[in-house]
Amino acid sequence: MMISRILEQQKALSQVLSVDKKLRHLIPNWQDIDVLESVSKSLGPSLEFTDALSGEDYVSVYVKPVLHLFNSSMLLMREEDTDLSKKLKKEMRDYLNEKYEDEDTQKLLDMASCWDPRFKMDFITADSKPQVKARVTSEMMTTIMTGDCSCKLQH
Repeated sequence: MMISRILEQQKALSQVLSVDKKLRHLIPNWQDIDVLESVSKSLGPSLEFTDALSGEDYVSVYVKPVLHLFNSSMLLMREEDTDLSKKLKKEMRDYLNEKYEDEDTQKLLDMASCWDPRFKMDFITADSKPQVKARVTSEMMTTIMTGDCSCKLQH
């Protein structure tokens, strides 16, 4: 958001900084603007999802769908991307995929995605679907048998 604001107010910033000789070196040059634009284009689309995933007043369980969206469209390399944009997108994609690649984490995310009526089994890999279905069935049977409707997700 700060980068977008700097790009939006670029002319005003330049005018204010050019008034004082001691501050003129702070006026962004064309290379600075190119870097800011590349970073803005790479990070901008993820802002909405970052806010949604980091909410404090609600539980966000749609990590799998968001990861899928990042990998399949938002962080894909585009021909018009600068080298810096491509590098940033690759680094973000790699970081996110590594962060959630742990088997136990994947099992938890699969269960959370499956229980969510918006996603069901849509974002679960074909290899994992039989195990997820078996686990859901097992947890439902346990709930029915024990009468415990707290529906705990355990991994």
